[in-house]
Amino acid sequence: MQKYINPYTDFGFKKLFGEEANKDLLIDFLNAFLPEKHRIKTLNFRNTEQLGLVSADRKAVFDIFCEAENGEKFIVEMQKAKQRFFKDRAVFSTAYPILEQAGKGDGWQYELQAVYFIGILDFEYDENEERRKFLRDIALRDVDGELFYDKLRYIILQMPLFTKTESELENQKDKWLYFLKNLTSFDQIPAILSGSIFERVFATAAIAGLSKQEYQRYYADRKIYFDNNAALSTAQLEGFESGRAKGLAEGLAEGLEQGRAEGQADEKIKIARNMMKQGFTSSVIAKVTGLSVNEIKKLN
Repeated sequence: MQKYINPYTDFGFKKLFGEEANKDLLIDFLNAFLPEKHRIKTLNFRNTEQLGLVSADRKAVFDIFCEAENGEKFIVEMQKAKQRFFKDRAVFSTAYPILEQAGKGDGWQYELQAVYFIGILDFEYDENEERRKFLRDIALRDVDGELFYDKLRYIILQMPLFTKTESELENQKDKWLYFLKNLTSFDQIPAILSGSIFERVFATAAIAGLSKQEYQRYYADRKIYFDNNAALSTAQLEGFESGRAKGLAEGLAEGLEQGRAEGQADEKIKIARNMMKQGFTSSVIAKVTGLSVNEIKKLN
């Protein structure tokens, strides 16, 4: 029986990182990916539903939205299903924490606190690129690659591309990724993940420690997760079958057309040869068959 919750479910992810009692787990996880000058000491959770400037504006709902003691903002999202415009959505999400910093009064000079978007993806969004990368750390740079602005960062983790084994883990970042990737398969805490932080996170993730209400919520989310995976697999299979059927139909039509063309060409050559035997000139044969004079001469 599965011992630990699935962190790719809404309940599982927020149980591990979105509860007030577990803020230290989130801080440790985020600090594993942040540059030194943006490391977090304390943070506060913010309302995850951000409104636009007016009531008619679109809403952006984040899995976790938190703020460090210095005002820096952090959006953390677990994305289970592949999205066509994922990059656009990530940029769109960061617009709200930027806009809300607009100063009140006349003294504000556009100074902003850093905004980070951390996306943990259960899919590959750049699978068509020549060289896929598990971790993408994106900042604004100019055409020469020089850093232009470091207060807006996107850290994208494509979990299917993380393949390190226990013996290959090198740092806290690797340990967190290994934990997330393999949590549901663990029967006990691996030796490499010993220590106070991971002992706490394993205790939080234990299904046996859930209350009755939490257990019900988790299994409802778990069913949604399985349903989404099944729907995705079905869509992919149907797309493959549809593509194969279309390819077969197109190939058959092309073959028939080619065969018809070849048959017509053979018939023209047969007529031309019969006319040559009867003494017709090449120019007459050409007019009758549609073959060129050169093509007719080659039949001799």
